[in-house]
Amino acid sequence: MFRFFLIFLGVQAVLFGVEMLQPVQQAVVQPWTGLVAKASALIVHFFDPSVISYGRVLQSAKTGFGVSIEPGCNGVEATIVLLAAMLAFPSSWKMKLWGIGLGFIAVQFVNLLRVVSLFFIGQWDLKVFEFAHLYMWQALIMLDVLVVWLLWMRYVAKRDPQPTLRKASHAG
Repeated sequence: MFRFFLIFLGVQAVLFGVEMLQPVQQAVVQPWTGLVAKASALIVHFFDPSVISYGRVLQSAKTGFGVSIEPGCNGVEATIVLLAAMLAFPSSWKMKLWGIGLGFIAVQFVNLLRVVSLFFIGQWDLKVFEFAHLYMWQALIMLDVLVVWLLWMRYVAKRDPQPTLRKASHAG
């Protein structure tokens, strides 16, 4: 357990540190955030054809209301937490890679739901938007990470040929 926590915290420290570097922000995080805005606009367009996206902003051309997808709201940080948990858990690299790939998709799917719902909630009531943005969706994204990790861990424990726990040797 101690080994897991050390690896988990170490991987997070490294990945969050790398994520904050300006070249990484410019080459990876900002383009990804723009992609999240465009994907969100595609979904919203089914319900509100006046939606537009530019950069990291999703906006209604009809009402003028918009949301800007800021750091922490693009799914990158949640993905880092999930990735660190999966890398720290003892399993084969095959299982880790499958888990990371499927987990990334799950986190990004829920994050798109978050952005789209906040876009509509914000047009309806700004106080509810503030609560949903600052509290409800923060908790739900982390709950998504936890549930994905727990499901993956359960799958790994049943199917991974690599032992997940070291057996203690007993001197007799």
